[in-house]
Amino acid sequence: MPAVGVYGGTFNPIHLGHLRAAEEVAETLGLARVVFVPSATPPHKPHDDDIAPAADRCAWVRLAIEGNPRFALDSLEVERGGASYLVDTLRALREKHAPAELVFLVGSDAFAEMGAWRAPRELFALASYAVMARPPLRGGHLARWLPDAVKDDVAIEPDGQRGRHRSAGTWLRIVEIAGFPLSASDVRLRLRQGRSVRYLLPEAVREAVLASGAYGSRPDVDQGRERGSPA
Repeated sequence: MPAVGVYGGTFNPIHLGHLRAAEEVAETLGLARVVFVPSATPPHKPHDDDIAPAADRCAWVRLAIEGNPRFALDSLEVERGGASYLVDTLRALREKHAPAELVFLVGSDAFAEMGAWRAPRELFALASYAVMARPPLRGGHLARWLPDAVKDDVAIEPDGQRGRHRSAGTWLRIVEIAGFPLSASDVRLRLRQGRSVRYLLPEAVREAVLASGAYGSRPDVDQGRERGSPA
């Protein structure tokens, strides 16, 4: 059975870089689908006032993936509420999508930090991992990013591009993607400054974000600048 990709994150807000990364990984690995899972409250920043309400972020993901039959939304973390721990999510998704294999999509920077996440050894047994490497990190080696907590559990191939869990049979693989020089923090900064975010977000998402007033965005300023009129 084709594997199911799981793309979790704050998506604060979801942007074209997220979507393009998911598309490239799905194509490279032949994933049957990619399920986007917006977090309720990220455990590493529970009191961050710069995070839009979970219901809004979930709605924006839904808008962003419309029209792509390979993309789907699962709001289980938002519905569960509280701190969103990946280990809880993967347990639930394994049961929901059994017997399909789960492949978690993760950037190389976040992958290197997974040793500090809840139950890291279980995480690597519950799912396989597509480690997304954007320029200039292409040509990276899994051993450099693999958390110390799981180094004894995973065998890395000599070329450093793939690895396999010694007992669970799950795997790791670096997937090089083109990537966009774009981050959600850049988008939020532009919105706070009243600058245009057109072509950084899907148009339906851009309109919804502006209408929400999240991040201090002001629709009149954004639209005015894009028409060339004074802010």
